[in-house]
Amino acid sequence: MAVQSSASATWTGDLKGGQGTVRPASGAFPELELTWAHRAETRESGTSPEELIAAAHAGCFAMALSNGLAGAGKPPEKLETSASVTFQAGEGITGIHLTVRGTVPGLDADGFRVAAEGAKANCPVSKALAAVPITLDAALA
Repeated sequence: MAVQSSASATWTGDLKGGQGTVRPASGAFPELELTWAHRAETRESGTSPEELIAAAHAGCFAMALSNGLAGAGKPPEKLETSASVTFQAGEGITGIHLTVRGTVPGLDADGFRVAAEGAKANCPVSKALAAVPITLDAALA
């Protein structure tokens, strides 16, 4: 069965002087403010489409890696994953960097890196973002 996820955004004004909000239909988090400055000039407050992509990518990657490890008979105790999405005004998203630290009993560092590379290549969000260079730093905790 397919599951559909959705969110909505509202924007008023022009790009640089306007402002908007984004909210998930699920109510998983409150409405968040968007501005051009939040997106392209500072990460001090508010959110950006890229920050939301980073959250989605980190979550998807962690789930894919957990699934791959469990399927290989090495279920993880813990995976700590972060994603960093770089946005350059005038160019768009120029890169994504995933970092993962894992506690996986019975698995060596090389095995963990191989599993992480597989998750990077096969997680649905990575596939959706394939037009952007994605790098990975994977190590056991």
